[in-house]
Amino acid sequence: MQTGFMGKLADVLGRFATKVNSLRYIMVIKNAFAALIPVIITGAFGTLFSAMVFDNENGLAQINGLGFLVDLKPISSAISYVTLSFLTIYAVFLIGIELAKLNKVSGVFPGVVAVMSYLSVNPTVYEFTNADNLKVVAENVLAKQYTDTKGLFLGMFVAIASIELYCWLGRQDKLQIKMPDTVPTNVSTSFSALFPTILTVAIIATVGFIIKAATGMYAYDIIYNVVQKPLEGIVQGLPGILLLMFIAQVFWVIGIHGNQMVKPVREPLLLAAIAVNTEAFEAGKEIPNIITMPFWDMYMSMGGSGVTIGLLVAILLVSKRDDMRQITKLSLAPGIFNINEPVIFGMPIMLNPILAIPFIVTPLVTGTIGYVATSLGFAAKAVVMVPWPMPPIVNAYLATAGDIGAVITQIICIIVSILIYLPFVKVSNKVTTEVA
Repeated sequence: MQTGFMGKLADVLGRFATKVNSLRYIMVIKNAFAALIPVIITGAFGTLFSAMVFDNENGLAQINGLGFLVDLKPISSAISYVTLSFLTIYAVFLIGIELAKLNKVSGVFPGVVAVMSYLSVNPTVYEFTNADNLKVVAENVLAKQYTDTKGLFLGMFVAIASIELYCWLGRQDKLQIKMPDTVPTNVSTSFSALFPTILTVAIIATVGFIIKAATGMYAYDIIYNVVQKPLEGIVQGLPGILLLMFIAQVFWVIGIHGNQMVKPVREPLLLAAIAVNTEAFEAGKEIPNIITMPFWDMYMSMGGSGVTIGLLVAILLVSKRDDMRQITKLSLAPGIFNINEPVIFGMPIMLNPILAIPFIVTPLVTGTIGYVATSLGFAAKAVVMVPWPMPPIVNAYLATAGDIGAVITQIICIIVSILIYLPFVKVSNKVTTEVA
C-alpha cells in the first residue's frame, strides 16, 4: 500500500519536476546564479578579511605590532563594493548570455545588450537630502539600488525580455546588413547585430519611458515593491523558508534533486539577503536579514540535505544492520563536506517510508531552532557567504564572522538531528530487507 502510494506520488511529482526544469527561463536563471557564486563568495571574503584581519577592534589589527593592517582595510572594502554592489549588473549580463545560447546565438555580446537595456529603464538623476537638510540633485549617476540586489528582479525581467526581442530581430532577414565575403567574420557579425541592437535598446527604453509617464514611477519601483519585496518578506519569515525546505525534501524523497527544484526561487532571494547583510556589516550598520543562503546551510543542511549528519551518527550509535553501517562508513567523509548523495540513494532514503519521515522533518526542526536562536540574539546573523561544502561548525563560525553563539546553536541542531533520527534507525533494525 505504502509502496503503491509512494510510487504514484513519485510519478506525479517526477513529471512535474521534469516540466519545471525544462522551462527555458528557469534553466537560464539557475545557470546564471550558479555562475554568480564566485562573485558573491569573493565579496564575502573581502568582508571576512575586513572584520577579522583589518579591523582594529575585533580583528588582527588590534594586536600590538599588527596595527598597520587597519590601513589595508580599503582593499577589502573595494572588493566588497565591486562584487556585492554590482550583483544585479553581473546577473543581467549572465542571463543575457545564457538565454541567447538557448536561442542559438553565441558569444558574450547579448550580455552587453541585456545590460544596456536594463540601464536604459533606470534613472540617471538622483535626488537626496544632505546633512545640512539641503536637497541635492546628482546628474549622470546610477544610484546603488539599481546595481545591487534590490534591482535583481527587474534585471531578470529586462534581461529576458530584451534578449528574446534581440534574438527575434536578429532572425529577420530585412534587418541583416550583408557584407562582402572579403570582410572579416567578426566585422560582419558586428554589423549584423547593429539593427537588432539599436531596436532592442530603443524599444526597452521606450517601454521604460511609457511606464514612468503613465504611472509616475520607474519600472524599478513597481517591480521591487510589487514583486521582489513581498517575496523577500515571505522567505524572510519562518513559515516561508520552512515551506521551501519542505518542498525540497519531498522532491529528494522521490529521487529528484530537491535543491535544484527550489533553486530558481531560493537563489535570487537568499543570495540577495546575504549580500545585503554583508554590505551592512561592512558599513557598520544593523544586520537586517536572519534568513540567508548561509542560514540554509548552517542550520538546515548540515551534512547535506535532511541534516543527514544526524542520521550517520545515529546509525553508528544504534544500527545493527551491516548494510547501513557500511554505507555510513563510506558516506562519512563526503558527509563532513555536506555531500550526501551516497546516503540518499545508497541507504536509501529515497522512497523509504521509514527514513523519509525524519529526512523531511529534521531540517524543519533545526531551521526553527536556528531562527529562534538568531531572532533572540543568541546567535549572530550571517554576514559572510561561505562555500556550501564548508564543514559544520567551521561554516557557522566563518559565516557569522566569528560568533560563538552561532557555533553553539549549530551544535545543538546537530544533537537534535541525532535524537530525531535515532528512533527511526531503531525501527530500521527490524527491517531485514530494503524498503523500496
